[in-house]
Amino acid sequence: MAESYMEKLSFTLLDAITDKEPVVQEQVCRALCSLGEARPREMLRACDEYLRQHDKLAHPYRALVLRAMEMVLSSHIHQLDKDTASIIILLASSEMTRTKDLDCDWQRAASSVLVAVGKRFINQVMEEVLSRFQPGVLPHCSVLQTLASLSVSNAFGMVPFLPSILSTMLPMLGMAKQDALRVVFCCALQHFSESTLEYLANLDQAPDPTVRRDTFASDIFSAYDILFHHWLQSRDAKLRLAVVAALGPMSHLLPSEKLEEQLPKLLPGVLSLYRKHAETFHVSKSLGQILEAAVSVGSRTLEVQLDALLVTLHTQICVPVESSSPLVMSSQKEVLRCFTVLACCLPDRLLAFLLPRLDTSSERLRVGTLQILRHIINSAAAQMEVKKPFILSSMRLPLLDTNNKVKRAVVQVISAMAHHGYLEQPGGEVMIEYIVQQCALPPEQEPENPGPEGEDPAAADSVRAISVRTLYLVSTTVDRMSDVLWPYLLEFLIPVHFTEALTPLCRSLVHLALKRQEAGADAFLVQFEAHANLPSPYAVTTRLLVVSSSPYLGGGRGAASLRLLRVLRRSIHPSLAQPWETAIPLLLECLEEHTEETLSLKEWEEKLLMFLRDTLAVVSDNTWTCQLSLEMRKQLPCYNGVPQEKNFLYRCVGTTLGAASKEVVRKHLQELLGAARYQQEAEHEGLACCFGICAIAHLEDTLAQLEDFIRSDVLRKSSGIFSIFKDRGEQELEKVKSALILCYGHMAMQAPHELVLAKAESEFLRNMFQCFNTKDPALKLCLVQSLCMLSRAICSSARASSFYFSRKAELVAQMMEFIRAEPLDSLKTPLRKKAMLTCTHLVSLEPALEEQAQADVIHSCLHSVMGLLPEPDGEAGGCQETLYLDTVRALEDLLTSLLQRNMTPQGLQIMVEHLSPWIKSPKSHERARALGLSACLLRHFLQHLHVSALVPFHNLGLLIGLFSPRCADLCPATRQQAVDCVYTLLYLQLGHEGFSRDYRDNVAEQLLSLKDGLVHPDPAILFHTCHSIAQIIAKRLPPDQLISLLLTMFEGLGDPDQNCSRAATVMINCLLKERGPALLEKVPEIVSVLRSKLQETQEEHVLLAAQHSVYLLASQHCAAVVSSLLGSPLPFDSHTCALWRALAVEPNLTTQVLGQLLEKMSRDVPFKESRAFLLGSTPHRVATLLPLVATCALYEVVSAPASGTAVQELYPQLFVALLLRISCTVGVQLPRNLQAKERRGAGTALARALEPCSSAVDALQALLLRGGSQDVVQCVELEGGWELLRTSAGHEEGVTQLASAMARCAGPRLPLVVKTLVCTQNSVYEIQRVTSTAFLAELLSSNVVNDLMLLESLLDNLAARQKDSSTGVRRLVLRGLANIASGSPDKGSQVRAHGPQLLTAMISGLDDGDDPHGLVALEAMVGLARLLDLVEPWDLRLVLLHIAIRIRPFFDSEKVEFREASIRLFGHLNKACHGDCEEVFLEQVVGGLVPLLLHLQDPQAPVASACRFALCMCIPNLDCEELAATIHKHLQEGRSLHFGEFLNSTCKTLMHHFPDLLGRLVSTNLFYFKSTLEEVRAAAPMFTGFLVLHAEPEQQPQVDLDQLIAALQLLLRDPAPRVREKSAETLGRLVKFA
Repeated sequence: MAESYMEKLSFTLLDAITDKEPVVQEQVCRALCSLGEARPREMLRACDEYLRQHDKLAHPYRALVLRAMEMVLSSHIHQLDKDTASIIILLASSEMTRTKDLDCDWQRAASSVLVAVGKRFINQVMEEVLSRFQPGVLPHCSVLQTLASLSVSNAFGMVPFLPSILSTMLPMLGMAKQDALRVVFCCALQHFSESTLEYLANLDQAPDPTVRRDTFASDIFSAYDILFHHWLQSRDAKLRLAVVAALGPMSHLLPSEKLEEQLPKLLPGVLSLYRKHAETFHVSKSLGQILEAAVSVGSRTLEVQLDALLVTLHTQICVPVESSSPLVMSSQKEVLRCFTVLACCLPDRLLAFLLPRLDTSSERLRVGTLQILRHIINSAAAQMEVKKPFILSSMRLPLLDTNNKVKRAVVQVISAMAHHGYLEQPGGEVMIEYIVQQCALPPEQEPENPGPEGEDPAAADSVRAISVRTLYLVSTTVDRMSDVLWPYLLEFLIPVHFTEALTPLCRSLVHLALKRQEAGADAFLVQFEAHANLPSPYAVTTRLLVVSSSPYLGGGRGAASLRLLRVLRRSIHPSLAQPWETAIPLLLECLEEHTEETLSLKEWEEKLLMFLRDTLAVVSDNTWTCQLSLEMRKQLPCYNGVPQEKNFLYRCVGTTLGAASKEVVRKHLQELLGAARYQQEAEHEGLACCFGICAIAHLEDTLAQLEDFIRSDVLRKSSGIFSIFKDRGEQELEKVKSALILCYGHMAMQAPHELVLAKAESEFLRNMFQCFNTKDPALKLCLVQSLCMLSRAICSSARASSFYFSRKAELVAQMMEFIRAEPLDSLKTPLRKKAMLTCTHLVSLEPALEEQAQADVIHSCLHSVMGLLPEPDGEAGGCQETLYLDTVRALEDLLTSLLQRNMTPQGLQIMVEHLSPWIKSPKSHERARALGLSACLLRHFLQHLHVSALVPFHNLGLLIGLFSPRCADLCPATRQQAVDCVYTLLYLQLGHEGFSRDYRDNVAEQLLSLKDGLVHPDPAILFHTCHSIAQIIAKRLPPDQLISLLLTMFEGLGDPDQNCSRAATVMINCLLKERGPALLEKVPEIVSVLRSKLQETQEEHVLLAAQHSVYLLASQHCAAVVSSLLGSPLPFDSHTCALWRALAVEPNLTTQVLGQLLEKMSRDVPFKESRAFLLGSTPHRVATLLPLVATCALYEVVSAPASGTAVQELYPQLFVALLLRISCTVGVQLPRNLQAKERRGAGTALARALEPCSSAVDALQALLLRGGSQDVVQCVELEGGWELLRTSAGHEEGVTQLASAMARCAGPRLPLVVKTLVCTQNSVYEIQRVTSTAFLAELLSSNVVNDLMLLESLLDNLAARQKDSSTGVRRLVLRGLANIASGSPDKGSQVRAHGPQLLTAMISGLDDGDDPHGLVALEAMVGLARLLDLVEPWDLRLVLLHIAIRIRPFFDSEKVEFREASIRLFGHLNKACHGDCEEVFLEQVVGGLVPLLLHLQDPQAPVASACRFALCMCIPNLDCEELAATIHKHLQEGRSLHFGEFLNSTCKTLMHHFPDLLGRLVSTNLFYFKSTLEEVRAAAPMFTGFLVLHAEPEQQPQVDLDQLIAALQLLLRDPAPRVREKSAETLGRLVKFA
């Protein structure tokens, strides 16, 4: 019987092997393997029988069966008996040779079976295979493949058979006519040869150590003869590759003399294949093996064939590689291996071939040759040792190559040379210089200069990078290179063309120096005098210091240069050892703390100059200083292309000259003036800085030297005494003058100011103007810049206040002329800025400017700056923006300097009058600039205010009226500045009233806190802030200034900026409110004007005036105003809405209005039913007009903030009325006339969309907000309740959320609301009854009903509705009764007190027969789940079994919510029974295990979650701690479930503790094999499989195996692949019971 079950399982699975899904096929194979794991013999025999019976089974499926057999054999070969092995061998042999098709999966699978058996039963396998390998008959291809595979998998077992196999095979070679068969023969010979070589290489482990190479030589040669002389000539590319792949290992087995004899033909034959095949890996590999075989026998034929070999192999390396596939890369390696073989035996011939090819026109040939050269330098080092000079001399031509690919290859060759001692030979320095040259390539130029045949940009990009890496690696890792590189690399520091290589050079030099120091080298690392080619210490110092001024260029050359200076400090000067050891790390730390973006270049250069000054002070040697200065001047031309570094070098020259003697100074300054490149304007600044720094210590000498230069013939147009200037034209002379003028400016700024003051007019001004004419713009800018520096120096002098500057007016007039000449639409040069700064310094000097001259200065400067176009944004405009900001700052300084000369209200008024046209400009950027300047002037006036007596600030109102409306300017910056102006004006008033300057007024200080509100673009926030500003102004404005302020603001109503116009209105209204008594008689007139404009404008201030008028009217005629406004057309426009809200200003008036609106809402029915067509079957509801209008009006009134008091008074009536209004307008349509109007107005800006239900919802929201229930609105909004209220589907849920929010946030309101709502329970409208019941039911879930003593009344009210005709009402009654379980902290006592009543109601709901959809029953299950934990145990015991039986059918309901509710309730039933579970209920628990476990895979997450809970509650009732632990481990909250692992553990525990349940559990699972849920259908067989897996064999009688197998067979035809897969898996596990 057991045997029949095993066969049945096997055949069932084998029948399923034809499944179309690959995943199912794989599972069937695994299941078969599972059978084989348990009973390999039976499984293998069943597969054998199946394949023999199903002769016509398709080949792919036969292959799957054979693959399963192979897997079992591979793992259980040692359990296989000889008889079964024989059966399998016969089957596989038959399957393998059933068809003559070549190379199919089926044959390969059968061959693999034979190979697997052959690992143990090699003799039997060979007997069968050799029976199909008969002499004189061509064998099946698979036979040959099997023999080849056997030789690979079991070389020791196969090699003894090879002589007979080869003797049989050799005659067949001539018979094989098909190329495909020949390929198989070749592969077999290849593997035979490889296994033979392996056998011979491991004779010590071989079973027969007497086997010798000679045993195979004759047969292999015979095979070789056929393969080489016949088959290699085939046109079939695949055959040729197979032949050549076999020839490689075969060559090692050929007799030595035969190999020597065949090499002249063999080598050319193999080489010829390169021309025939694109894929050359096998050719190259075989050629390498042949060459190794030839070398091993000492062949002389190689010398004869060498030229052809080298040419072909060289071509293979040089051929362009189109792919980076592993096979292509491997082929390249094999070719290089061939070169290694040749280099070891014929090095001279190889080099004689390679080196001349370095001089060829083909880039590919040059690169390939270099690649080979690098390889043999590394792989044949011993043979190349004596060839080093020859190889070095041959590298001269490649060093001149400009192709980037060649460069890269050359660098790689030099790297190899460095590791093998080549660079220590004479000529090695040239290689090092080449590496440095490549390091100096500019990164952006590397891709240029491509080879003639094009090249890969990626290779070109890496030339510099690979050179940098090579230099560093050679310096740091090749110890033998230290003496070669040091101090030779120092020679490359100074030449300019090596600038880009400085960073790697310095790093390498630092490493080499530190290595020498560690080795105990002399303290003086470099003896500069001993090396003629080394740069001097002065040159090294100058070079490294200058390049450090741009520290982040070149990959961080600043830090690298400073580190090199640090290690060379003793060699540069002995005195610098300790100072530089301290100073340089500080400089390096500064660089590490910053980046290129954060480092201030100016501050960094100052640090370097300070470092230079300290160095000169430490050395304190005039000779050393003079030499350093000479070197610096010598290097100046080197930096002609880098102005920043050259200017820094000029400053270094000036610093050095400052520490030199007078004679040296005059001589060097003269040479500097004569050698300067004046045509380069960028150099002017450097030369001037040099003179300025030098003038700090040598003012007289620098002035004298400049004056001598000016007096010379240099500045004359005719040729002068200096021939160097004789060809200079007029334009170049202007540039010379520009530089000289700048020199005077920098000298004035740097030299001691007291000395400058004495020579300001006599020498500085005289010589500047002597060099000046107004034709050249650059010359003009230099003059202004120098005058600015001179005037600043004069002002900085201690004697500036007593200095009388006679040419002041002339200079100011000259500056104004320059400013007026500048273009008004652009800012391209700093001339304006410099000119204004000059005037700023001049204004403070005596004599004072005349009034007209001062006005001219102000007007000209404002006109020149204020009208400029807005500064550009973005990175491209960064420099321009900086220039603009600096120019504006210069204007501010000039205006404050002029104001300082007249610090009176009148002086301030003059300034503001000049600015007033710009403040009111229609251009925002002009207004912003004007307000900024005004704020700056006012702050300055306040800071320097000195009031000796209490005098009035007579123009305060005028000024505040000008600035305050600008608080609402369109430009945010302007708004901020306007507040600053008002703030400062208020403090000016306080100052004039006698308050001290440090006094802080609480009211005025509030202005600063209002500035944040002006940043916000929202007009409401903006104008609210303006209102607050007006309040502050009203509190501090003197009475006599009110009229002038109002008049100014009335003028502001016509401001072109509409924002400012509206702000003026806001401020006027505020002032009227705060200071109205003085202007009471003006109010009617103002209101009348604004009302007349209501239909003409949308301006906010006009609307406010109209609202005020309506309020006054309604105060006297409330009923008439309400009736009139109710006649306004719907939807209300914005004016009508605003007028309704105006009625809420005063509480008594608001109460009257709301009362009338409530009466209007309830006067008419909420809707009328009508039919769109006479024969229409479904009537639709249309809202009645009067309640709709009243609802809209109610919304507007309660939306007004001032309506709060009235809303509080009428809160319950308003709440209930609006709630019921919402319920009876859900789905209600507008009247037809309003629908048409709504469509017409869809494109206009209406206040709100008109829709009956939405209007009521909005009104309710507004009521809650105004009634102090903001939290209710927020809570409902967060849960989406307001949107739910508007829809038919979500209305009930919306009411529930509203009730919950009211209970949480508005409890004190509920008694009156409930009282009012209960009165509506008998409404004729069902929807209103549903709404009120839903609201009251939800209240029971809150403790507030107990606190307010509403519980009993609510219960009675709900109980009375149990027989309501509406299903919705009955369902909601059950929900409300269940809500008691969550409503009170003492909910247990509440539930127990009403337990029988509650359970009776719930069970009645379970049995509700009038509910076709079962929704009442669903609610009853949900309610019971909430109540069970709280009712009395006795009350529950009476109904427990009834509930369990009643809910069991719902476990498998098609509706998700029913499955979830019933399963969760089942969990609660078990929870309530913990420790006291009756036997009859325990049966229900056991019966529920299977559905609960299976529904863990339910596609609906809530159902799966309910199953987790129910299982956690059920398992304790089974009294099994291990099962409870398993459930807790896998189903704990928050943990993701691995269902298979969990089910496996659960079944293991169940079968261990409850083995008798096996039959029941399996039969229950069988029921779910037909589930409609795919996931459950897949889980059921999985469950069954795990049960069987862990059951003891003696439990087998509990299972009807025939029934189970039949059911699983049906599932194997299930449309879901997942189900079929799990079924196959379970079938594999049934072997346990078979």
